[in-house]
Amino acid sequence: MPITVNDTAHDLPDDPRVSLLDFLRTDLSLTGTKKGCDHGQCGACTVLVNGVRINSCLSLAVTHEGDTVTTIEGLGTPDAPSALQQAFVDHDAMQCGYCTPGQVCSATALIEEIKAGWPSDARKSLDGKVTPTPEEIRERMSGNLCRCGAYANIVAAISEVASGGAK
Repeated sequence: MPITVNDTAHDLPDDPRVSLLDFLRTDLSLTGTKKGCDHGQCGACTVLVNGVRINSCLSLAVTHEGDTVTTIEGLGTPDAPSALQQAFVDHDAMQCGYCTPGQVCSATALIEEIKAGWPSDARKSLDGKVTPTPEEIRERMSGNLCRCGAYANIVAAISEVASGGAK
């Protein structure tokens, strides 16, 4: 069974040692997903697997047989960006842009987690509705580092979309 990446089926690599990150970048030429630390600590390689965010540098491609992977290229295009991609531009939520693909993929999952009512460490209780407060967003995005320090603008962009303010 193949792996589906951005709505296209692909054969998995023959080498079982290839990370999902290297498979995406080298075999499929999807270079939007970045290799940062290669240790799962920076979040630059974040992609969505079956709608859940993962660090693709820590996952072997062969373990994703039958899975659906979405990269930054699958979320939108320059002519038709996703709401989050547009909010990142509108809020100047990037400087060098290296971490941005991972930030956008992670934020896409974050919004779905909040909609589904998943709790986080930012909440005092597991009960009640989860709201996209700045504290909640910062906690949920803590696995994605920005070396340029654009955090305030990243939180503003995510807040806008998570609260329904973006188109």
